[in-house]
Amino acid sequence: MYRTHSSDRLSAGLRYRYAWCLLLIVAGCGGGSPESPPVEPPQTPAPTPPTTTARFEVTGTNLTSGQSLSRLAVVAHGPGYEMFTIGEPATLGLESLAEGGGTADLLGEADAESSVLATASGDLPFDPGASSTLSFTIETLDTDLRLSLATMLENTNDGFAGVRDIVIGDMDAGAIRKIYAVAYDAGTEADTETADTVPGPAVGGGGFNPTRDDQADRVSMHAGVISDDAGLPTSALDAEHRFDNPVLLVAIVRLE
Repeated sequence: MYRTHSSDRLSAGLRYRYAWCLLLIVAGCGGGSPESPPVEPPQTPAPTPPTTTARFEVTGTNLTSGQSLSRLAVVAHGPGYEMFTIGEPATLGLESLAEGGGTADLLGEADAESSVLATASGDLPFDPGASSTLSFTIETLDTDLRLSLATMLENTNDGFAGVRDIVIGDMDAGAIRKIYAVAYDAGTEADTETADTVPGPAVGGGGFNPTRDDQADRVSMHAGVISDDAGLPTSALDAEHRFDNPVLLVAIVRLE
């Protein structure tokens, strides 16, 4: 009987280890099961941007006892537009409204401004105690959206009521904002109160005249109607056409 030499046993052990390592190498090189392809994570759809369209309604209520008010001129705008500035000359559009009650020139000026988003005009003049309502839509609402408004006191030479730069972009749907408006003098026509220069229903005189004969030529607070009763002999107006401030209540509602 032959005996196995210890070196033979060592050689057999080395051969066994070599074979085992070779088997592992082969398995690592592709002998195992193929890997599964990576799974793509589910795609989350992009959120739908919220709508920014907003619709507003503006109502003016005549607070005077004897002054009819012309059609409303309303401008929705961002910073940079000024319908009027106290102490500065009126634009031609504002002069046209303050002397004759027309809104076309004033709103035309506004439409030419890059910061103006919408303009609207009332349908008719409105008498003491009556109201006028109009609406407009903003396609892209910004929190800095503002509103300016003007209307002529028709039984004056160049008096108008107005508000400017009223922030409305922060209003939620259904919200209402109220502002009282005072009377201003456009500074474009002398306050003679004569029958040929006052266009209102009291006398039915002339309206807008581009010649400026008021020496001030700047927007200021209106001093009020004097009238023939108070000693202005040229005046075709009487005591009922006088007014105190405020002369107009402006109510702004965001409808949607």
